[in-house]
Amino acid sequence: MVAQDPEELFEVDSDVPDLTGAVLLHHFDGFMDAGGAGAALVEHLLSVHEHRVVARFDVDDLLDYRARRPPMTFDTDRWESYAAPELVVYLLHDAVGTPFLLLTGPEPDRRWEAVVAAVRALIDRWGVRLAVSFHGIPMGVPHTRKLTVIAHATRPDLVVEKSPFSRVQVPGNLAALLELRLGESGHDATGFAAYVPHYLAQGTYPTAALNLLEAITKSTGLVVQAAQLHESARRTEAEIARQVAESDEVAQVVAALERQYDAFTEASENLLVEPDGPLPSADELGAEFERFLAEQQRDH
Repeated sequence: MVAQDPEELFEVDSDVPDLTGAVLLHHFDGFMDAGGAGAALVEHLLSVHEHRVVARFDVDDLLDYRARRPPMTFDTDRWESYAAPELVVYLLHDAVGTPFLLLTGPEPDRRWEAVVAAVRALIDRWGVRLAVSFHGIPMGVPHTRKLTVIAHATRPDLVVEKSPFSRVQVPGNLAALLELRLGESGHDATGFAAYVPHYLAQGTYPTAALNLLEAITKSTGLVVQAAQLHESARRTEAEIARQVAESDEVAQVVAALERQYDAFTEASENLLVEPDGPLPSADELGAEFERFLAEQQRDH
């Protein structure tokens, strides 16, 4: 079989400015995103910055429509609309006019290596200097303490937030494969995972999205207006506080996590393990990720 040219997977706008040195942010729907952290950040970026599509992927050969059926609207006696899935690259400009790119849409069900090759072709075409992924992960931490954002990258000097993990194995995802392959081909790439209290993982938690944004701006130098996200986080935190105050059971869970957190931080900088205790095993961490993904699929 003759390998397909990766550039056949996408169409590029004919009017794309010089993007040499730009940053490419990317977030795919479908893998782990506790608290909707990554999705909320995508929504925020598109709401506060003017944007336009500069590349569009042909998703017909990438998605399993029967596994993730796109919604259609029926009105009385006719089909009114079809929400076609889109995997696109947006061009945006930050608060001081610096251009950056955002690749987002459903994580493809198939042809991951071809998609990675296609994204790499776009990176080479536009002269992108850094690719950045972002999402949320569920953790046994309280919302009343400062939540960590961990980082990983293709080069050690790109890591701005130290990861507490050692060697672990977790379910694969396209964003991680893209980072791996970019590193193998000499491109710079990094990613951020924001801690989300496990009891808030199924809802939308803007605080985690805000933490991701702060990590991304620190890493990339982009200037992004965050007032709306701060306000959304403030309202959500107030509602969480109200619910905790009204439920003794929830309050006890949060108090127990606070005691655990404080004991850990007093004894060690590692917030994931007991003092002098082992890191979670690959099987334990992988099982937790798979459990969360299964819960997401049931909710959909």
